[in-house]
Amino acid sequence: MRAQAARRRARMVTAVVSLAACTVALAGAGGWRALGSPGLPGARRAGGTGRGAASRAPVTRPGTASAAPAAPPPRHCTAGAGSPDARLAAALARVLRRHQGILAVGVSDPASGLTAVYHPHRRFDTASIVKADILAVLLIQHRQTRTPLSEDERELATQMIEDSDNDAATALWDAVGGTMGMEAGNAALGLHGIVPGAGSYWGLTTTTVSSELGLLSDLTSARSPLPAAARRYELNLMRQVEPAQAWGITAAAARHTRPAVKNGWLPVGPDGQWVINSIGVIRHAGQRMNIVVLSSGQPSEAAGIRQAEAAARAAAAAISIPAAGRSRTRCAVHTELARDSRGGLIPAADDGARPIAPAGRRAGR
Repeated sequence: MRAQAARRRARMVTAVVSLAACTVALAGAGGWRALGSPGLPGARRAGGTGRGAASRAPVTRPGTASAAPAAPPPRHCTAGAGSPDARLAAALARVLRRHQGILAVGVSDPASGLTAVYHPHRRFDTASIVKADILAVLLIQHRQTRTPLSEDERELATQMIEDSDNDAATALWDAVGGTMGMEAGNAALGLHGIVPGAGSYWGLTTTTVSSELGLLSDLTSARSPLPAAARRYELNLMRQVEPAQAWGITAAAARHTRPAVKNGWLPVGPDGQWVINSIGVIRHAGQRMNIVVLSSGQPSEAAGIRQAEAAARAAAAAISIPAAGRSRTRCAVHTELARDSRGGLIPAADDGARPIAPAGRRAGR
């Protein structure tokens, strides 16, 4: 009996020591981290987001519950403290202190699975970023009919993407079937949050960060309904935009790389405030990233471009994975915690737009 009691005491001491060791490791890694914690600024919310810089309502992430055990070990390391959404919101708070306008941002790294979003469901006029969507719809229609693009369509696509030519965009908008054709094409692409503009007002299509990240995924993912040749074709055009239009998300790209970008800029409303949007694919710190910056209410074109570039840099930093030598310890701590928890431990003027009509605005480039 004494021997059994001694063994029980030894096991209790071992458990206490192990728990203390985990507590120390957590403190060194930046403290306890609650998985699925509510109220993160910029967190994804069903039914849209509010207009404030941070969401104060409790948020429950899909697949989490307060009584459930901690999740299994993460497949990838994250940089810095907090979730990617929280890091992005903190970085954008500094950007918004120096700039005006309404902003929404998203970034994803398909290889690591990391994504960070800020106001992902807020709606904006597309201006000319819709041209990337028009070409994607044209490509999916040809995929469905098993026909190649005609020479005329290729010429128009080049003008529309590389030069942001409005007449070429109108011609291809009509070619795909206008509003109804865009709706059907976007449905085939899995893009249900893009609302095409009425009639010929393609630049008044409305979109969200989540929808534009979906479009970029269609252009980069092997799981896309678009075939590889079509994806390469559109991205190659986006890599060859006119130098004067290569601003925006390209500010976050590594030097000597070839980012793929499509921008939109348009003065909207009686006050002449600007819509400034930028979407594309870049290389940053060894990672390939899809980045979306949408904004409205900009006091000038130049101010909006400066904000878009600052936001793109903040987005890329939010999901940058630290160099292996700097992150090995942090990754090991998170993995061990998750493993232990499964055993019971719970720790210019405009961009080429025509004059704006009172009944509807025609988008620029």
